[in-house]
Amino acid sequence: MTIERDGFPAPPALVEHARRFRAEGGTPAVPRVAATVLLLRPAPADFEVYLIRRVAAMAFGGMYAFPGGGVDASDSQAHVDWAGPDPAQWGARLGLSPEAAQAVVCAAAREVFEEAGVLLAGPDAQTVVGDVSGDDWEAARIALERHEVGFADLLAQRGLTLRSDLLLPWSRWITPEFEPRRFDTYFFLALLPEGQRTRDVSREADRVLWARPADARDRAAAGELTMLPPTLVTLGQVAACGDLDGVAHAATTRDAATPVTPHLESTPDGPRFLLSPP
Repeated sequence: MTIERDGFPAPPALVEHARRFRAEGGTPAVPRVAATVLLLRPAPADFEVYLIRRVAAMAFGGMYAFPGGGVDASDSQAHVDWAGPDPAQWGARLGLSPEAAQAVVCAAAREVFEEAGVLLAGPDAQTVVGDVSGDDWEAARIALERHEVGFADLLAQRGLTLRSDLLLPWSRWITPEFEPRRFDTYFFLALLPEGQRTRDVSREADRVLWARPADARDRAAAGELTMLPPTLVTLGQVAACGDLDGVAHAATTRDAATPVTPHLESTPDGPRFLLSPP
């Protein structure tokens, strides 16, 4: 049986959350729509993925994850120059209205710039900006992070077009019902643009690393890295693709609309997360 069918060990803190929620007859929080991005880059053996560890004060603190965060009002109201599939096409892939799909895609691009310093935009529909690590770009990133400027305004000020075609939809996960903060998260993949580099700039992370997906998953299984099921499963899925061409091909047929939700259950091996649908 696969590890996905056997389930995943549950951290004690989450087991306690679930116990208290059930004992008190809690009402599930409404999930906030969010987006996360697996940044990938070529490596000598195959390819690597970028991971950040959330600071302890954050939701899911101490866990390794991919850059991402919630959709906010500026994403929903954005009037941005757009390249790639139009919002209606994105909506068909994500199971959303065109307006909601545009907001999710904008959130994915915005969050990966805020948290990793990588900008999926260019002067036109065929190009991508190069190095965005200079002082002027860092000032713009900080202003965006502080909500002093919207993502669409930032791009407009610099004459840039959002390259939605650089994002590949992969999956959708919803946080378990017992968690006080819940997210309905759309997972995307993106190849690190040539000339750009990730930077440890997020105030929400205390460690970052590049690793082969299979290696990161093995390190998590060994207890070296702490991850929740969405990260573990996704690492296994992309690792199974073999190389970046295989990942891109797999993304074309992925179901990115049907949500997967981890459920905490008692098993002979102790509390474990099981997935629905499996």
